[in-house]
Amino acid sequence: MPVSFRALPAPFTAVALAAAIALTACSGNAPESTQSASPSSALAVTTATVEVRDLSRSVLVSGAVAPVEEMQLGVEVSGLRVTELLVDVGQQVRRGQVLLRLDRRMLDSERNQAEAGLREAEAGAALARANLVRAESLARERYISAGQLDELRAARTQADARVGTARAARDGAELRHSFAELRAPADGIVSKRLVQPGQVVAASGELLRLIRDGRLEWRAELPVAQLMAVKPGDRIELRDSRGLPVEGRVRAVSPGVDAATRTGTVYADLPDPKGLAAGAYLEGRIDTGRARVATVPVSAIVLRDGFATLYTVEAGDRVQVVKAQRVRTGTRSEGHVELIDGPKPGQAVVVKGAGFLADGDAVRVVTAGGSASAAGVVR
Repeated sequence: MPVSFRALPAPFTAVALAAAIALTACSGNAPESTQSASPSSALAVTTATVEVRDLSRSVLVSGAVAPVEEMQLGVEVSGLRVTELLVDVGQQVRRGQVLLRLDRRMLDSERNQAEAGLREAEAGAALARANLVRAESLARERYISAGQLDELRAARTQADARVGTARAARDGAELRHSFAELRAPADGIVSKRLVQPGQVVAASGELLRLIRDGRLEWRAELPVAQLMAVKPGDRIELRDSRGLPVEGRVRAVSPGVDAATRTGTVYADLPDPKGLAAGAYLEGRIDTGRARVATVPVSAIVLRDGFATLYTVEAGDRVQVVKAQRVRTGTRSEGHVELIDGPKPGQAVVVKGAGFLADGDAVRVVTAGGSASAAGVVR
């Protein structure tokens, strides 16, 4: 309802006029600066573009160091006592070296008995041959019959057979006698000892373990996607307990994957495994070659809610704004990271200052030296 200033007393007329002027001023539009962000208040950032480059690709995975071939050593006789143990864990041995000895007195007796049986059989064979020679001369003079001659020939054959049996028994006794010494079947390093002097051993028992030729390898379980990228001959790099690099080469890749875990095994030879111990669990990098892939600087990737995220720069009305985009990354090498899924090449992304941003924030793009970029984006 309109106000009539003429109906009011003079003092009230002045007050009402001032209030009307104030209401008129408030009903006007707000200043333009309250409707849009000021460029000076935007966060200063630097940017880079998604680039396609030739990048060294690798697979980073953890695995165990293990012997290439670990031999379980035992003896072929039972019930004998260990009299000498000549090696200990960690000792290097040569092929044919005696590792332990058993009490061989019973085996000595068996061997002596077998040798005596052989001599007896040989004596009987000699007599049978002599009898046959005499019989053949008598048979020519017809002093003995043909049947008697045949019997003597059969006796000689039986005596020869008994010699063969006795010789085999002697050889068996000699072989069992040699079992009283456990010898190294190859060069290597003793990795485990499961016997003590004085212990009675069994033929099926494991007494010592030997790492053949001291060779170690690194075994890693990889999912199918990574397994298919690895091939024999690829270079690997591990770090020993002192942080020094140890190099190796992939020897074999399992042709299939485990049905339960969906992983396959990579076997890598370690020609010079100094500083590494069997059983150690180490992280290794497998170089799988080079490829041209989309990349961004490593510092452009930030974690948001557990996901790798990039901030792309979009044009605004008066200032530029950023848009958060989740990405999938791959190999990190030479200060860059591979983008498996993310912005296309040529897209500007925030590098410095990305850790302080949220989706939709206003930014002011500057050069690395701190001055504003003329084009708005550092390329």
